[in-house]
Amino acid sequence: MQIVILDAHVTSPDNPGWDGLKQYGHVEIYDRTAPQDTVHRLRDADIALTNKVCIGADEIAQLPKLRYIGVIATGYNVVDTDAAHRRGIVVTNVPAYSTMSVAQCVFAHLLNITNQVEQHSQLVNLGEWESCSDFCFFSPTLQELDGLTMGIVGLGCIGTAVARIAASFGMHVLALSSKSQEQLRAMGISKARDIDHLFSTSDVLSLHCPLTPDTHHIVNARTLALMKPTAILINTGRGPLVDEQALADALNSGQIHAAGLDVLAQEPPIDNSPLIGATNCHITPHTAWATRAARRRLIDTVVDNVRAFIAGKPRNVV
Repeated sequence: MQIVILDAHVTSPDNPGWDGLKQYGHVEIYDRTAPQDTVHRLRDADIALTNKVCIGADEIAQLPKLRYIGVIATGYNVVDTDAAHRRGIVVTNVPAYSTMSVAQCVFAHLLNITNQVEQHSQLVNLGEWESCSDFCFFSPTLQELDGLTMGIVGLGCIGTAVARIAASFGMHVLALSSKSQEQLRAMGISKARDIDHLFSTSDVLSLHCPLTPDTHHIVNARTLALMKPTAILINTGRGPLVDEQALADALNSGQIHAAGLDVLAQEPPIDNSPLIGATNCHITPHTAWATRAARRRLIDTVVDNVRAFIAGKPRNVV
């Protein structure tokens, strides 16, 4: 069995290891693969593993030996699943491996904004505390989460984890979800009447919905105008959920207070991204999923998916 990993670096820069695959065949590992090299590297492969390298219909048509594509992620838009299914190629993904890591990142951003952790640390390093005449100094805009409303778009695994953590901070949780009011009430969550109700009521709004035509730019000039001037937007979901120019305008004008973002529409960002340098906009480089524990779960599940496929009982098939 010939197994090829097209882009291993992003999942294992500190070497969590792919040794578990070696019992199932000969394994070739590439840190990164350019689009023009994909077919060449997979020409003898029975099994292809990819994180962000695209395997489209053109590539599939040139790979007659390929029997299985394992996506090293939850999202599988990098694979033309229709073309794969027509060829009888099994495609799998890894669901829910990063739930708690992403939820943790939501609150890392939120606490950084409300407690201004980064700003105060920088001021201490600049000598501001040493020159202070009092025992402490602080911004008068520090916020407490207790009693605020956390609005959540999407109550899958991650949205539900965020709701649970928000409640532990004493926040009221309001969600836009397909779940019934009875289901949400049992979880201690209120159901938003509609998107306008959610945006206008939330003190903090966190995005956890899939990217679909209906959710593309769900955060836009109209919905941002509904938000409180003290509101905080958190996006650890998908970059295109947000109209980035509209958000930059809202931040720069003071229409909303702050944003904490782990994803952008273009990754890496383009030079003229409107959110780079926007007022009170805190951006991390798509790291929410990347704790060591989450990456270990990711790799272990990829290996388990391969094992199940070889045993004739594929799992996590998309």
